[in-house]
Amino acid sequence: MLCRLRVGPAQLITREAHAAQAQSRKPVATCRIRSVLHARPFLSILEHHHTALKQTVNLVILAVKATGLDQAINSMEGLVGPETRIISLLNGVTSEEAIAARYGWKHLVLAITQGMDAVFIDNALTYSHAGEIRLGAAAQTEAGVVEDIADLLERAGISHAVEKDIRRRMWAKLMMNVGINQTCMVYGSTYGTALSDGEQNRCLVAAMREAKAVANAEGIKITEGDLNEMISIIANLDPNGMPSMAQDRINRKRTEVALFAGTIIERAERHGLLVPQNRWLLQRVHEIESSW
Repeated sequence: MLCRLRVGPAQLITREAHAAQAQSRKPVATCRIRSVLHARPFLSILEHHHTALKQTVNLVILAVKATGLDQAINSMEGLVGPETRIISLLNGVTSEEAIAARYGWKHLVLAITQGMDAVFIDNALTYSHAGEIRLGAAAQTEAGVVEDIADLLERAGISHAVEKDIRRRMWAKLMMNVGINQTCMVYGSTYGTALSDGEQNRCLVAAMREAKAVANAEGIKITEGDLNEMISIIANLDPNGMPSMAQDRINRKRTEVALFAGTIIERAERHGLLVPQNRWLLQRVHEIESSW
């Protein structure tokens, strides 16, 4: 989903969001939606938006999967003006670079989401933890942009925190995804089974430690304490839930493995590091995807 919001009452341009708002009589941003039926692709939403409104907006939130990022960047062109703020909630540590290449860094912030356990299968969305947004400034982000977005999130009732070192938080989240997301996809497992003693847990921790080593080589100070913190976050999620890549396996959709093992392998090669667990995970994910 790619959304636009105006500074003021939050407005999400999706049919589902408007329906939820009408039913609950509460701001869309605070609605707890337990199921979504016949979810529409973000591109059709944007096409409708371009046709109906044809005007720039104050804030663009990218909440698409990595496989839809390029299309989203192209489609949002009509929404972005000289004062439009942009925030990406995609996994990984590279989406902002792609966005900045088109729209610049001035009004773009760095962000991640964490702590949610949403499962979307057969057009039904369920969760027990809504999670939160962590955001912060990039080196070239203009002063006040992070505060503007944080203020809107606060007024909309969306859990968030401003990070002084957001890149470190992004790499910690990447380390977590490299472990839990890929392991659950390859083994077809849940949060609970991946954290149980055995082969899956060994795979998860080994992949995370490789990511930690790569982060350190990139100048990001990720520690064993950060690894344990990420595992604690996973342990607090619904043990019967599963991350996005495991859901992709069930739904037979292309995964974001390029953002996880792909990034770790590419950065490891820059620094002459060996990352055998991530290479194995990348190979297994591609084998599973090719079998569909």
